Amino acid sequence: MIRSSARFASAFALIALSLPMIQASAQQQDAAAPNASAPAPAPTAAPVFPKPDPANFTATSPSREVVSAFLETSWGYDDSRIFEVWSIQKTQVEGVSQVTALVGDKTGKQKPAVAKFFVLPDGKHLVAGDEIMPFGEHPYAELRAELQKRADGPYRGSASKNLEIVEFADFQCPHCKAAQANMDKLAVDFPKARIVFQNYPLSQHPEAATAAAYGVCVSKLGGQDAFFTFASAVFEGQDGLASADGATLTLNSAVTKATLDPAKVAVCAATPETKATVEAGVKLAKDLNVNQTPLLVVNGRQVGVGGMPYETLKQIIEYQAKLDGVQ
Repeated sequence: MIRSSARFASAFALIALSLPMIQASAQQQDAAAPNASAPAPAPTAAPVFPKPDPANFTATSPSREVVSAFLETSWGYDDSRIFEVWSIQKTQVEGVSQVTALVGDKTGKQKPAVAKFFVLPDGKHLVAGDEIMPFGEHPYAELRAELQKRADGPYRGSASKNLEIVEFADFQCPHCKAAQANMDKLAVDFPKARIVFQNYPLSQHPEAATAAAYGVCVSKLGGQDAFFTFASAVFEGQDGLASADGATLTLNSAVTKATLDPAKVAVCAATPETKATVEAGVKLAKDLNVNQTPLLVVNGRQVGVGGMPYETLKQIIEYQAKLDGVQ
């Protein structure tokens, strides 16, 4: 995992990389949720939110309808989650609005909480914690279009980009290795999806860029199937990437399993053209603010999959497909 903040790793991940959950005790004085800071026993039924006060809606933008649509897009995959837009307020910065939402769980298993974020003047981005994220009724549309143009890694499944799942991964990343079992399940459960492996070798992994270059050449010389055979073998032998000599043995073995000539692949991997392809993949990830590996982008929606149960991941993909009108 790379540059993954505590927000990303804890509460943020629980709501599918959409907004941070901030406990009510951390609220500010403006538009405070009633009794939010008082200790309470764990709820046993769905919370009933108090009716929002119109006086708490002082900002002209975004509208309450847009915020509700955004939250539904972000959280709607979870049938048990309920929310109420509590306030949309002006701030001391012209055009920046603070949004507060009350969030609960229909089953009563989780204590209600408060989510706060700031919407920027362009109406297309929000700031939550230390992250800038897309906002609006269709927050993932721009990133989806960008990846449809630029995600050029090997893929399995459909040639169509109607449902495109882009995996940003590093061959030397242990979390990426652990995620491959779920990626294989996704390929089975979503046969009409286009599942792209997008190389993102991290600078702290000395052999990751070389492994990525080998992968580019395996795909170029042997095609998609050869690449995924190679990738599976590299992840299986990931411990061998701990040293330069071990990496050579591991990569050559993986190339052989893909029924290609290791010598030819090694020559290809060392060319400026191949190195430029790997660097372009890194630039794509940075341009899109990809800040962890492995990371999936489902039709533009970023989903951190480290530790996420497979059924939750599947729910998110099914929901995003439904939002985009994909059968």
